[in-house]
Amino acid sequence: MDSIAERLQATQNKISDLVTKADRTSNEVRLVAVSKTQPASIIREAFMAGQSIFGENYVQEALNKQIELIDLPIEWHFIGPIQSNKTHLIAKHFDWVHGIDRLKIAERLDQARSSSDRQLQVCLQVNTSNEPTKSGVLPDDVMELAKAVAKLPHLKLRGLMTIPEPTSDEALQRERFRLLRNLLDEINRNGLFLDTLSMGMSDDYVIAIEEGATIVRIGSAIFGKRRPKSQV
Repeated sequence: MDSIAERLQATQNKISDLVTKADRTSNEVRLVAVSKTQPASIIREAFMAGQSIFGENYVQEALNKQIELIDLPIEWHFIGPIQSNKTHLIAKHFDWVHGIDRLKIAERLDQARSSSDRQLQVCLQVNTSNEPTKSGVLPDDVMELAKAVAKLPHLKLRGLMTIPEPTSDEALQRERFRLLRNLLDEINRNGLFLDTLSMGMSDDYVIAIEEGATIVRIGSAIFGKRRPKSQV
């Protein structure tokens, strides 16, 4: 399969099959097509094939694409590390943010979003593999951060997100995703009622869905090998 439409359809079919096998409802898992380093023309092609939700990691690259694709009703998700000096742009130009791991970042996003009638949908990024060089709040600190972010009026805390370490060990993959699900359950038992588990990418989304993912973030399985950023 060479075309974007064929790869996208194959991915959607696989997600649908997994959801059915897990005895979940058909609309319970949303697909974010991770389009970082892909040109706007490719995103347009995927949109015309039925994909309307796209994820970007680099702010300026994403803004350039949004200008070129302004005629399309795309739902934009920011899924990369969040720099303090970029919070204003992210809050103004994205519908979802998946990577909050500090209250300072959440507060800056909240301030920047204050002029909008719509709340910014956000997830907390959790470092489920406890990697010292990886972004994400540690599992023991999630509850405190969730309670604080939930109080910010211009943000809507939806759930948790993780990017565990790359591994072919399926048992370890399952363990990381299960940890995130258990953390969400614990937060909900404390009265926050979150509904989103953003977990699973091209190499591990099958297990992520089996473990309860409600958003999967898939790039290479749809778009093929990532392009060098300089070519975008």
